[in-house]
Amino acid sequence: MEELTRNFIHTFIDEDIAPGGRFEGMTVHTRYPPEPNGYLHIGHCKAILISFGAAERYGGLFNLRFDDTDPVGEDAEYVEAIGEDIQWLGCSWDDRLFFGSDYFEKTYELTVGLIKKGLAYICELSPEEFKQSRGGIGVPATSPYRDRPVEESLNLFERMKNGEFPEGAMTLRAKIDLASGNFNMRDPVLYRIKHVHHHRQGDKWCIYPMYDLAHPIQDALENITHSLCSREYEDHRPLYDWVVENVDLTAKPRQIEFARLNMNYTVMSKRKLLRLVEEGLVDGWDDPRMPTLRGLRRRGYTPESIRDFIERVGVAKADNVVDHALLEHCLREELNKTAPRAMAVLRPIKLVITNYPEDKTEVFEIENNPEDETSGTREVAFSRELWIEADDFMADPPKKYNRLFVGNEVRLKSAYIVKCTGYETDADGNVTLVMAEYDQQTRGGTTPDGRKVRGTIHWVDANSAADAEVRLYDNLFSDPDPDGAGKDFTECLNPNSLEVLSGCKVEKMLQNAKPPQVFQFLRLGYFAVDNKDSKDGSPVFNRAVALKDGFKQKT
Repeated sequence: MEELTRNFIHTFIDEDIAPGGRFEGMTVHTRYPPEPNGYLHIGHCKAILISFGAAERYGGLFNLRFDDTDPVGEDAEYVEAIGEDIQWLGCSWDDRLFFGSDYFEKTYELTVGLIKKGLAYICELSPEEFKQSRGGIGVPATSPYRDRPVEESLNLFERMKNGEFPEGAMTLRAKIDLASGNFNMRDPVLYRIKHVHHHRQGDKWCIYPMYDLAHPIQDALENITHSLCSREYEDHRPLYDWVVENVDLTAKPRQIEFARLNMNYTVMSKRKLLRLVEEGLVDGWDDPRMPTLRGLRRRGYTPESIRDFIERVGVAKADNVVDHALLEHCLREELNKTAPRAMAVLRPIKLVITNYPEDKTEVFEIENNPEDETSGTREVAFSRELWIEADDFMADPPKKYNRLFVGNEVRLKSAYIVKCTGYETDADGNVTLVMAEYDQQTRGGTTPDGRKVRGTIHWVDANSAADAEVRLYDNLFSDPDPDGAGKDFTECLNPNSLEVLSGCKVEKMLQNAKPPQVFQFLRLGYFAVDNKDSKDGSPVFNRAVALKDGFKQKT
């Protein structure tokens, strides 16, 4: 994978591994800790690529560690999907696959050590009482259990582990500073009771460590040097450092935060994405309108385009909102170089070339991709009857309309120049058939006499065309900020985010196209073979991105 551009994180790492630095002589070691309670989305890609990229840049190590310390909503299905998505993105962890739950015994043991040091205690405040005792700015928090004897806390903690108390009856809290200006340091909860089945540990545990405790311990146990995370954890860093300094482990990892990825016309909350799925507002986690990697892959996005997008977004401390058009621009640039060309007609009407022999079929050699000299050519059949786009003909055209109308000439892409001679309509006045005559001297679309033909349209041979279903996708949300304050994001859904077209006509070679193939349909955009519904003989194509580049126009 290509190395990410140098950023401020690399500057910190350089200082840490330099002579006299905190990690002098050590191997740079990073990790990505996904929680297996949903599918990865485009926002996660930034965190993955930053951590993996840092390890790769310094010849270090990268761990994949599932943060399965909260059993609610966690599932083995997500574990498998997350691993597949990260590999698809181009990141590998070799044999360094871990689960937070594998450290439950060690975490419990180390936490007992904190209690013995007088740095943690059992608190019996109810959740409501806990909220009321949090204090405020300039007002310290309180807890009547803070001076509980160590032996009593040790006894109660063991009984918590043994399942003697109901959920909410008590918690284990760190003993730090009830008057701290950072509320995360006001004796935060380290363990809570949850009588919930764990997807890996079963019913062995009924107490679970909080992320702020488990994460630094797991980092230290795995000898992580740099724990790279988004800015939402910046206020938690003092607690991370407190745990690292006070548990009985020699490794002392460093947490560094960066701005998370925010993008318009989408939401990045797994909870909200889950709501879209559960309420049937989308067709599952892999709906091509979803920002999940599963959805993006199904739509036609490539790992290369996503990595390019993350590279262009950059790594910074300050939050900003990235234009969704940049993501599309990156895909468009990638596919322009790699996608083979093909002709497809999405809203077909018949074109009959009346002076072309009825029993004749000829073949044209057409380049697969003019941007790729190695792509070669393909044979495309041409005969008397063709399919063309309905909007490539108008009975009463406006000025500067350069496509087919009676008396006008157009170039059939790579074939001949034809002149429209008439058309037919049904009882409702809808055009059902267009007639034209071809100029035999213009094979390949040339004009030996030098006359100008302004319009060029694509076509598909009617005798050899295959039928296909095509799905035209747009942004899932019509509001650029569906997650804004005071909004119900489900009310911002774009009613035109999906249009399904059946009876489309495509070149015969596309009849048995397989995912993950992506093609440029001339004049229409880039279309991916759907990896769920497409079948041999009945292809389904998803529009990955249109040809028009809105981002490039803006910049």
